[in-house]
Amino acid sequence: MKIREYIDFNIDEIRRLYSEVGWTAYTEDMPVLEQGYKNSMLVLAAYENNELLGIIRTIGDGFTIVFIQDILVFPEKQRQGVGTALLKAVLDRYPNVRQIELATDNTPKTVAFYKSLGFSEFSEIGCCGFMRITV
Repeated sequence: MKIREYIDFNIDEIRRLYSEVGWTAYTEDMPVLEQGYKNSMLVLAAYENNELLGIIRTIGDGFTIVFIQDILVFPEKQRQGVGTALLKAVLDRYPNVRQIELATDNTPKTVAFYKSLGFSEFSEIGCCGFMRITV
């Protein structure tokens, strides 16, 4: 597996990835998702033999905050170290950033995954988070 910057937005592979993990709200407006990618701070992709395995997308300033907006791995490639490799690549890229944040589904699987990589729930560090979603 190789991790490299994802520079050229491939609409077909991104649509397939988001659809297969069930993030169809994003695929309903692919031009908006493409602009999101183009305006991201960093997007990394995991590949094996030129086949996309997963993506991690970050936003922020790269000095005081990095927000992991998306981390997606094709379902058949999950639990094989792809997500871990992508997340570690971001952490290695920004070792001195004070806050690396993300929002995720509150399931035992996702909570265990992020805790295993050193993340804490906001409530564990005296914080809370807020989100406003528009439809």
